This record gives sequence, C-alpha cells and structure tokens, in this order.
Amino acid sequence: MKKVVLIALFAAFILSFSAIAHEGMWLPMLLNRNYEDMKENGLKLKPQDIYDINNSSIKDAIVHFGKGCTGEIISSEGLLLTNHHCGFDQVRSHSTVENDILTNGWWAMDRNEEKPNPGLTASILIRMEDVTEKILDELSDEMTEAERKRKTEKVGREIALKAMKGTKYNATVKNFFHGNEYYLFVYITYKDVRLVGAPPQSVGKFGGDTDNWIWPRHTGDFSMFRIYTAPDGSPAEYNPDNVPLKPKHHLPISLKGVEEGDFTMIMGFPGSTDRYLSSFGVEQAIEIYNPSVVEVRDLKLKIMKKHMDADDAVRLKLAAKYASTANYWKYYIGQTEQLKNNHVYDRKVAIERDFKNWYSQNPELTKKYGKTLQLLEEGYQEQEPFVKSNVYIWENGLQGSLFGLYAFETSRLLDSYMRAINSLEKRLTNAEEEEEINELKAKIIDIKSKITAELKSSTQAHYLNYDASTDRELIANLWQLYYNNIPVDQQPDFFEFVREELYGNMDWFADSLFANSMLTDSTKLYSFLDNPTENVLNADYGILAGRGLVKSYMAKSHNSGNASEKINLGYRLFVEGLQEMQPDVLFYPDANSTPRVTYGTVASYEPKDGIKYLYYTTIEGVMQKEDPTNSEFMVEDKLKALYNAKDYGQYADENGELRTCFIHTTDITGGNSGSPVMNAKGELIGCAFDSNWEAMSGDISYENSVQRTISVDARYILFIIDKLGGAGHLVNEMTLRK
Repeated sequence: MKKVVLIALFAAFILSFSAIAHEGMWLPMLLNRNYEDMKENGLKLKPQDIYDINNSSIKDAIVHFGKGCTGEIISSEGLLLTNHHCGFDQVRSHSTVENDILTNGWWAMDRNEEKPNPGLTASILIRMEDVTEKILDELSDEMTEAERKRKTEKVGREIALKAMKGTKYNATVKNFFHGNEYYLFVYITYKDVRLVGAPPQSVGKFGGDTDNWIWPRHTGDFSMFRIYTAPDGSPAEYNPDNVPLKPKHHLPISLKGVEEGDFTMIMGFPGSTDRYLSSFGVEQAIEIYNPSVVEVRDLKLKIMKKHMDADDAVRLKLAAKYASTANYWKYYIGQTEQLKNNHVYDRKVAIERDFKNWYSQNPELTKKYGKTLQLLEEGYQEQEPFVKSNVYIWENGLQGSLFGLYAFETSRLLDSYMRAINSLEKRLTNAEEEEEINELKAKIIDIKSKITAELKSSTQAHYLNYDASTDRELIANLWQLYYNNIPVDQQPDFFEFVREELYGNMDWFADSLFANSMLTDSTKLYSFLDNPTENVLNADYGILAGRGLVKSYMAKSHNSGNASEKINLGYRLFVEGLQEMQPDVLFYPDANSTPRVTYGTVASYEPKDGIKYLYYTTIEGVMQKEDPTNSEFMVEDKLKALYNAKDYGQYADENGELRTCFIHTTDITGGNSGSPVMNAKGELIGCAFDSNWEAMSGDISYENSVQRTISVDARYILFIIDKLGGAGHLVNEMTLRK
C-alpha cells in the first residue's frame, strides 16, 4: 500500500512542477536535454542551430530590446522587429500634435530618415556559463540568507568583471532556482538603435485596453527599428557616420503560415515568473497584493485619462506611462480572477502536503527539510501587516506621479550635497595652511559643479514629458488614498505634518507644494544651487516629501527583514527538496530576464463548456469590430479599401484570407513581448505580444489546457508594412521563404 501511495505522490509532483505538455522556459545552452521532446513535437533543427558560441546560430538574431522587451533581427542590414507596445515610447517621443506619427503611423523611406533614440539599447547574447560551483564554494551553511545574498553578489560581480576584461562586452551573473544555481551571461550591447517605422495606432493597438489579454485578437502589435554600429562593427553611441549592423544571423520569414498542430518555438527574455510560489504566497496575492495594486492604478488611470482626453499635447506626453500603467492594472485583475477560477491555491496546498509526506518518511530528509513549510508560513504571516504599505510606497509614492520618484532622488542628492559642502566648509574654517585652504575651496567648487550638472540633467529629463496639472491631481488623490488606507505608523513622515497643520487634506498640501517648492519649479531649483542653505532646504515641501518617501522606502526592507529571511530560506530549501526528490525529472527555472527558449504547437482551446476558440483570426474580424465612435476600434480608410478590394498580395493564405493573429501553447511571460515565433525550420512566422485571459494565473501556475501565447501573423506584419504603409523596400530587404 505504501508503495502505491508513493507512486501517486511522485506522479502529483511531476504534474505540478516539471514540464508538462509545452510548459517550461529553458536555458539555451542546455537545450540538448529537451532535444528529443522538441523533435517529437516537430523541430527540424539541431540544438547547435539554436545556440552555438562558435558559429552563427539563432541566438545571434535575438535581441534584449530596451528595458524589458525582446526583438529579432530580420535582415542582413540590422533591421529589427519588436512589438508596437515595446516601441511605443520611442514612437511617441518623435510625435507632435502637428505630426502625430503615434496616431497616424510612419515609415522611413530611406536610411537617412531613420530616427535616433538616445538611451535605447539592443543587447545580444554572446555566451552563457554555469558558475554554480564557483558561487556555492564561497558560501557556508552558517550564513544567513542576507549574508548569502551579499556574498553571491560580490562573487558574481568578480566573475562578471573577469569575463568582461579586455572585451567590448558586458556581463552579469544571475541566480536560479531560488539561489540553488548560478549562471554567467555575456552580452554585446548596441547603443545606436533607430526607429524605422510603426503602423498607425489603430493597427498597432487595435482593441486597446478592452482587448488586452483577450483572445480572439486582431492587433498588428509590431514596430521596426535598425541597429547601427561604428564603421568597424563595434557598439557606438549615435553618430551620422555609423553603419547598419551586419548580424551573425538574421531570421528568414516564412510566407507559408501555420496550421493546427504545427511546431512553434520562441527565444526571448521573459521577465519574471513565480512558478514555485507557495500556497501562502498565492493567498497573499489574492487577498492583499493584487487588489492593492488594482485599487491604486484604477484611480491613477482615471485621473490621467481625464487630462489626456482634454489636451492632445498632454495625451502625447503621458501616452506611454498610461499604457504601461493600464497593462498591469488589467493583468492583476485577471491574475486574481484566474488564481481563483483555476484553483491554484488548492493545487499548491496539495503539493505542499505531498512534499511533507515525502520527507517525513526519512529522518535525514526530515532533518533537512522539516522546517521548510513552517518557514514559509511564518514568513508570510510576519510580512502580511506590511504588504499593503509596501505596495503603496511604490504605487502611490514613487510611481504614482512623476514628481514622487523625482522628489525621492533629488532630495537624497541635495541632502548628500549639503552634508558634503557643510563638512568641507567646516574644515575650511579651521584650515590655516594656504595649500589646504586652496585645496578645500577647489573641492567645494568641484562638488557644486558636479551636483549642479547632475541636477540640471535629471531636471531636464523630468520635465521632458511633464504635465504639472495632471501631476498635481495625481499627488493630491493618490497621497490622500495613502493617508486614508495605511496605518499611521507605516506612513511617510511628512504625512504627520499634513495631519497636524493641514487637517489631513492632501489637496491643500499639493497646492502649497506646486506654489512654493523648488522641486516643481526648475528656476527656483537652479537659484537655490547658486546659494544653497539648510534653512531653505528644510522648509521646502518638496524636499519634505522626498525625504519622507526615502525613509518609507528604506523601511520596507527593515519591516520585512526577518520575514524575508524566513521566506528566502524556505524557498531555497523547498526548490532544492523538489529537485532532490525527483532526480530524473527535468526542472526549469523561473524567468528572470535572461535568454530562454520555449516551444509548443499551434492549438485552439475550449475555455468553457460549449465554447471553442479557433487558433487564428483574420482581417474580417477587424472589420466586424470596427467602431468609429471608439478610439480603440477605429479602422483606417486605406485598410478598409484594401480589405474591400481583397488586395492582400502575397500575404494571403491559400484560401485568399488575410490572417491577423494566431495562438499556440508556447510558454511566455512579460519580457517576451516582441519575441520571434519560429517554425520547425527556425523561420519567423509571427511576433509574440500577449497571453490569454483564461490563463492569467500562468505566471504562478502554468495552465496546461488553456494557456496560450497570442502572436501577430508575420504575413499580416508584411502586409501592413507593404500595402498599408507603402514601405515595400523594407520587405525587399528581408529574406522571404515561400
């Protein structure tokens, strides 16, 4: 009987934590472990065709784009494809009310028209290396989790620096499986990335927030850039003399399309998953964390939309911030709903019960893992009183308005500046030797010069897309919500001043702030820098707010320090135990913005009884959804004309239909936006941009029967570029496979 029970337990674990069906985000250097399964699903390539450090391979065409997306190189001239929402801020930055290319779309008709984007980067993986032993050899069982973290970061930096020495590369070491494994990643990062074009927003964001995270979908979510290098091929800042990148590999594009059951593969940079999350973590997400984020962002979006709708200039300034806020506002609504619908908490409880049964049958295992679940439970219990305030310091305080983070950074800088100046001036007063006096005076001048330059740079960046009227209303309302909903002992210090002097009225505080603070008036700030005094600094409402935000943010770590220690140790033991229990099972690590390969098949799905979703959509659905009164569902006149004439060129399927999007079982998450969807031969068939509503719990628990990746069909991309955009010269630059 005991043997039967154990077999059942092992089966439960395999179904819960190992790769089932097409679950899993795999490290490219270890793909040989998955190769047989990939072949069975239809792959025609060898592992070295995907990842090879000595020869050209698919990895050489995959780009970590900007701060959190993926792109792919699709021509021998460095042409790069990514999502429209990934290039959204760059398109917005080149838009004006008079020339609104965000709304109208735009394509460069020659290389001279391609638009530079200061600060935008594109990184390509050179190689990765398992450095687990090098890291673990420096650790001991006597270390606390905080000490382990500091040590691993120190050793990781040393390993990365050694890998970069004498090269033009950058490198980083990341931890996997909650601190049980470590890998080095070496990249080459290009700094001249120019906008080549984007479709009209009515194509690139068709369906808007309404359709976000929803299937069926009809969105042409793509934009195009080009990577430039110095004439010798090395990375370089923007220069008119730079030349297009000559990549080691670029993806050919298939015009054949996809059918149900076809193999699909994605390589990209997924941002974050939490597949090993405990039942305690799931409960906290459902009950506290997610609702808190949604509550704050709901208010924030309403205020921003009011101002954006009233003024086109404000709309362009805030468009990217609004879109990013709205994306994860809806994400957390969906995740909470699907965590409940998919019974994720119950499934996690069952896993933990089975885990306990497994180690309890062996005294040595009990000694090692017996406190694992207790550590997690206690850690989450101790953390719980601070979860909402931790959400609020970030969502309301630092990210709620543009002012919050600016005040946080500027107050820290000015306080540090005043401490340094006061110290030097005190030494100057006591100095007697002329050489020392001159040296101290020179230091004071140098510090003033550096701080002034730094503050002017950050202030210019702050005001670049700033709307004071919107920010004032955001501060008044979001900080009032903070004041009303968070315990007094977890509020920023300056709330006490608002309570005692302004009767708890944040609207009055916001009025005074914007009327008087140097942080809301660059002229006042620059004037202060010419004659800085402690009295002026201490009386400034903006500095008062910034200091309070700094202190509250720092208190996050202090408040949850002991809880974090227990939680981190608990997860490290939990994941180690799962792997020890199933030595023959192939585990995959959570996403952490490092390169991953995922694979699956094109597949329809049935979300509810009596409903079946087809695996693709067509331009017919665009026309069916059209609503001229709703900005989310407007359709370009030219697109309607092409549709009416059925003028699809070589981009229609064999039945004459023009497909827009398709779905497949490939496992992705945020950060995969813009990732290439490839067929069995490594040819581009689509560009991934979303996941479906029924699987919004997927970052925590892969939903095998309903989890799908939503991708725009490569042929629809080419159609929009060529037929709608009139930029056929870009298609001619690509390698098309029929």
